[in-house]
Amino acid sequence: MGWIVALIAAVTAVVLAVRSYNATREAHLAVARAELAERQAKAADARTVALTEEIRQLARRRIPAAALALSHPSAPVPGLREAAEVDGGSARLLTEAVQAARTAVVEERQRVDAAARAAMRGTSAKIQSLLNQSQQLLHELQHEYDDPRILQLDFRNELALRRTQATAVLCDAWPGLARQNSPLVEIVLGAQSRVAGYERIKVANHLRDEWLAVVARAAEPLAIALAELLANATAYSHPDTDVQVTIQQSGGRGAFLVIDDAGIGMDEDALERARTLLAGPSEVLLTELGDPPQTGFAVVGRLVVQYGLSCHIEPSPFGGMRTMLRVPAHLLTVLQDDRTLSALAPKPVHAPAAGTAPAAQTPEPEPAAVPEPAVASSTGLPSRRRRAPRPAAARPAAAVRATPAGAPAPRTPEQAAASWTALQQGTLSGRTAPAPAAPSASEYEEDRNDRNDQGDDQT
Repeated sequence: MGWIVALIAAVTAVVLAVRSYNATREAHLAVARAELAERQAKAADARTVALTEEIRQLARRRIPAAALALSHPSAPVPGLREAAEVDGGSARLLTEAVQAARTAVVEERQRVDAAARAAMRGTSAKIQSLLNQSQQLLHELQHEYDDPRILQLDFRNELALRRTQATAVLCDAWPGLARQNSPLVEIVLGAQSRVAGYERIKVANHLRDEWLAVVARAAEPLAIALAELLANATAYSHPDTDVQVTIQQSGGRGAFLVIDDAGIGMDEDALERARTLLAGPSEVLLTELGDPPQTGFAVVGRLVVQYGLSCHIEPSPFGGMRTMLRVPAHLLTVLQDDRTLSALAPKPVHAPAAGTAPAAQTPEPEPAAVPEPAVASSTGLPSRRRRAPRPAAARPAAAVRATPAGAPAPRTPEQAAASWTALQQGTLSGRTAPAPAAPSASEYEEDRNDRNDQGDDQT
């Protein structure tokens, strides 16, 4: 019987030991589960805090920065603050929120810009019509009254008309003026007359064909683009410096208008933005042109795209900027000699092309030599310069030909000087009205503001 009691005692001890072990194990598991739950709770709290901070940054920094980057591509857009604390799904949703906000801002800006363009387009058309009527009335008054103030008023009307016309073009409107095939030289003169500092613009004509013209559909757009470039050159260069305009003709590639100024120049960022605008981007929002809006290059870029022109800007050897406007060959034509160019149009400065016959002339009696004041030669002795034409024998044979009946004889320099002197004396004696009073300080300030306000910013 003893061994039975011992067996029962052993079994009981084993059972008690197993139960104690299980109880201890359950206690350790309970502690581990509690610690795990606590760690998970802390991690969830940390993720919640991190997600809250990311949402706060999304609202305060990321979305505003993304909207700013639409106008200034170089502006940085911050990313996630604590990417390790935010799971992949949350990070993806935050990125999608930024993209959705960007898309919404773009669509709203386009809608607002389209509405602004439509409003400005309609307003510009009405103002342009009124300015054209005023211009016609001023032209009639110029033929009736000899008052220089009418010319000043007409010039200011022309400046206002150019600004209105440029605004209309920027808003996708028609230039508002139809022209015939126009000589390229006269288009340059017309653009020059629309700029406040027109007296500083010097035009050099290097065309081979004096009657080279621009087709009707591109004549006025070219004048608008050139006027904007000239206004920019005169506005950003010293008033005592000249703006050089060179008209060149290239075989098969069209014509080139090169504008050089000695202005303040442009930094790299401004130059890059100017080239972007002159290239004619697909869309330029009015809100991206600054306050006040700097529309000059944007207008030129719009015309470049619409009419197939091309424009390039770079630093000028004169210290300012050089702008090259190219008119392609398909926009050019040659007019017949059935009209007269403007008296202000500069004559070509190149020599006649080889193989072309000079104008027919008849031999005329040699006029008497007109002496000139003596000048000192290299030896220190006085010498005279020939003013009379060379003998007929020294002239080219092609030049001695029959002159058509009624053709005017060429005038000597003395005859031309006498004619101009007589014209000036007659003009001065015919003006019996007293000279206008000197402008007051307020009028001078207003005139200076008008002149300084004609050019557009370079950026």
